Amino acid sequence: MAVRDRDRFSTATRLRLLGEQTAARVYRSQTKRQARRSRLTGRAALLALVLCTMIVALAYPMRQYVSQREQIADLQRQREQARERVEQLRDLKARWQDDAYAEQQIRRRLHYVMPGETGYVVVDPNAARQSRADLGAAHRPWYTNVWEGVDKADASEQ
Repeated sequence: MAVRDRDRFSTATRLRLLGEQTAARVYRSQTKRQARRSRLTGRAALLALVLCTMIVALAYPMRQYVSQREQIADLQRQREQARERVEQLRDLKARWQDDAYAEQQIRRRLHYVMPGETGYVVVDPNAARQSRADLGAAHRPWYTNVWEGVDKADASEQ
């Protein structure tokens, strides 16, 4: 027994016991950390799942909201344009109520002249050349004239 007591109090034995106790403490703390990490990871996964679900659930209504706001803005723009057009038409109607404006427009558009006045019409020289070119159209077949008219109409749009 004396040998055992002596081994129990020896430095090597105490160091070995101290190392075993320290290893046991480290092992216990590591297992606790791992338990905490796994529980924290589960919470994080659940939180991420809830956030993803919320984003997916709110994506379609938010897209609808944004598109409806754009439609509302377009309709407001159209309303303003229509309001401006109504104002222009009211102004035009008020101008046509004035006899002087109506007379001016009749003279300009219909080439009317008052009694005692002499009316002049200035002919564009390019128009005279075109009319001479059209004189040759009377000697061609009718379908050639129709096709040429279609070509001219197409060229005028461009």
